[in-house]
Amino acid sequence: MTDNRASAKRGEKVDHGGSYTGAHVAGPGLDTSHGVILYVENVTVSFDGFRALDALTFYLDAGELRCLIGPNGAGKTTLMDVITGKTRPDTGTVFFGNNLDLTQMSEYEIALAGIGRKFQRPTIFHGHTVFENLELAMRTRKTVWTTLRAKLSGEQQDSISATAETIGLLEHLDSRAGLLSHGQKQWLELGMLLMQAPQLLLVDEPVAGMTLQETERTAELLVSLAGTHTVLVVEHDMEFVRSLGHKVTVLHEGAVLAEGNMNDVQKDRRVVEVYLGE
Repeated sequence: MTDNRASAKRGEKVDHGGSYTGAHVAGPGLDTSHGVILYVENVTVSFDGFRALDALTFYLDAGELRCLIGPNGAGKTTLMDVITGKTRPDTGTVFFGNNLDLTQMSEYEIALAGIGRKFQRPTIFHGHTVFENLELAMRTRKTVWTTLRAKLSGEQQDSISATAETIGLLEHLDSRAGLLSHGQKQWLELGMLLMQAPQLLLVDEPVAGMTLQETERTAELLVSLAGTHTVLVVEHDMEFVRSLGHKVTVLHEGAVLAEGNMNDVQKDRRVVEVYLGE
């Protein structure tokens, strides 16, 4: 097999069917000069003989918003585990940009490199305010104890306010996180990830349990993040996926079954048979 990552390093643009053509944004030390931020190539992961990922090849453009769908057991969670270093592949390569080999990095190193993951159930500090949650999440070498007592610079305060505005919680900065609605708690956790300045956001079922209004707001939020960040969303709500209006990848039995816009994917007979139904 041709090593596409190596080809990209030699100056050859990788052809992987990506549709995002906007600005490519990357953090210091991350090389996305060829437009691709994530290379997953020939990755196989097995658990007791079961192949959760089967020679999977998957690419993400820098600044892209992509939805990942598929039936239970298709490999969606395993893929995210591999990207974040929680699970090591049996074979294959995973590169963040052209230069960072994620299979050789710890979970902590991967997070510092600029990959943030949001799980389905929000993990926030319920007893603290929205402001304090965002402050605690800010990238810093300080301990939690000193962070809560340190005087914030004007730039840091502006960053917290800007993030709160982005997630729609600017008017709730002094509210206890535990008193927020379910949707607001989800947005707060996403804001906490944003405070860490990630280049790639992995978002797992963000609208589960949300009201219709919260779901619509979440779609707007994720779309607004694309370009400045790369966003990979795992979701089962097909109407929500459609509302995002971006490229969809369908996984089945650990490999890519189909890719394209939602209309094309829903017309694919293979996708209908294994996932969407008639």
